Amino acid sequence: MTRGHAALQADTPGLAARRVAADILEGVLYRARPLDELLDGRLAHPGLSALADRDRALARRVIATVLRRLGTLRRLLATLAEKGTPAAAPRVEIALLVGAAQILWLDVPDHAAVDLAVRLAQADRRANRYAGLVNAVLRRIAQDKAAHIPANESGTIDTPPWLFQRWTKTYGRKTAVAIAQANRQEPALDLSVKDQPEEWAARLRGRLLPTGSIRIIAHGPVPLLPGYIEGRWWIQDAAAALPARLLGDVRDRSVVDLCAAPGGKTAQLVCAGARVTAIDRSEERVARLRANLSRLGLNAATVVADATEWQGGPFDAVLLDAPCISTGTIRRHPDIAWLKRESDISALAALQARLLDNAVALARPGGLIVYSTCSLEPEEGEAIVAAVLARDARVRRCPVVAEEVYGLTDILTAAGDLRTLPFHLPDLDARMAGLDGFYAARLQRV
Repeated sequence: MTRGHAALQADTPGLAARRVAADILEGVLYRARPLDELLDGRLAHPGLSALADRDRALARRVIATVLRRLGTLRRLLATLAEKGTPAAAPRVEIALLVGAAQILWLDVPDHAAVDLAVRLAQADRRANRYAGLVNAVLRRIAQDKAAHIPANESGTIDTPPWLFQRWTKTYGRKTAVAIAQANRQEPALDLSVKDQPEEWAARLRGRLLPTGSIRIIAHGPVPLLPGYIEGRWWIQDAAAALPARLLGDVRDRSVVDLCAAPGGKTAQLVCAGARVTAIDRSEERVARLRANLSRLGLNAATVVADATEWQGGPFDAVLLDAPCISTGTIRRHPDIAWLKRESDISALAALQARLLDNAVALARPGGLIVYSTCSLEPEEGEAIVAAVLARDARVRRCPVVAEEVYGLTDILTAAGDLRTLPFHLPDLDARMAGLDGFYAARLQRV
């Protein structure tokens, strides 16, 4: 994983960035490592910090493009490499994926993409004998790009078949295709601000969305953007910012945020005037939450505990953003499509049911409970809420109305729950379109 990092800066220009990208892709695709884990934090690839900002951004773009177009790329390579790629030398496929993604979708000279991919293969003990194959396949792709990516290609091939079949069954084929296509687009950056949203939208050269979030196209490192160091805003998808708002006016109210890290929803609640207790079972994640609140200059009580068992309160309101398969966030986290399995859903649904049962127990009589997940799978959303309503006479649904979601009626279900999909909030500029997929339901303890 860490081949020759001490010599990264001495490499051929551009090779270091491709090597880091290749290492990280190999970690995701061959070792099932989560992409976020390899990009940030204590387990991040050590080569990233050695790269200049421009090369680091290139490495991230290469990684994301490969993962967003993985189905297309693998089908193309299967056509051009007649004998396939050697299972014993994974760096061969990785070099081909990195090279082909640059040729087809990134603003990189074809000769550079080919040459650097060949060097990636040559530098690997098991892959160096296949450097000629890498060179030949990538040159064929570069010679006729249009022939390899049909203009009418729907994009469904870049979604694993089991997942696309589920979405078709749940939402219908037309909607499933729209979800798959939205997931292939690189999303803009959404921000939640502490105050003065119009002013910050102007300062950041972004757009104030109807939901109150600010959407920008970030150029350069996020910490260098105006207002970051001063703690005036935090990164949070516009859809992820909606569940906390379903609790209504929380000024001077006691609110518990279960499964709270990394803290975006906690920050929202504190900014709205609530007295917040934030719970998460991971010491490391709670440390990150505290660091985020510290940068923002916000205060909340934080507890490291298992939210299925923790006893406290009672609270005026409970927010539960439960762990889930996260298929609603594939456009931001494209590795999820290739790391998750359908069998993950049932285990997570069992956990979600236990979390929601405790959320009900933590609410005072009359208190509100908002349950949410960033999953597109009904077993983790609608089915969880239907089950708790059937088994627990202490709770009832409080339907959300259009005025509470800024008139966006297409994100409300017939039952009055919230259901955002990746293609919602369309825009003529594809870079400024879309939302994460979220489900949220509002309940009340009676």
